[in-house]
Amino acid sequence: MSEIDPKLLQQLDEPSRQEVAAFIQQESSKMKIQSSVTSFTDKCFKKCVSAIDNGNLSNYEANCMNDCLNRFLDTNIKIVEM
Repeated sequence: MSEIDPKLLQQLDEPSRQEVAAFIQQESSKMKIQSSVTSFTDKCFKKCVSAIDNGNLSNYEANCMNDCLNRFLDTNIKIVEM
């Protein structure tokens, strides 16, 4: 992510600066969530899929992926609720 020139921010009025700050915070949060999802998907895939024989997951692999990602989601929900 590129840096914002502080001189440009100083030229904005206070409500606009707050709006820009809120937007940057939201985008940063989105990036963190996407990074977490990508990381967990990768970890679950490596844990659950041993070989790629065709274009489909076996029943075991599909269930394993589902359980693994659900644990990730449940954990994140508990953390947010704290």
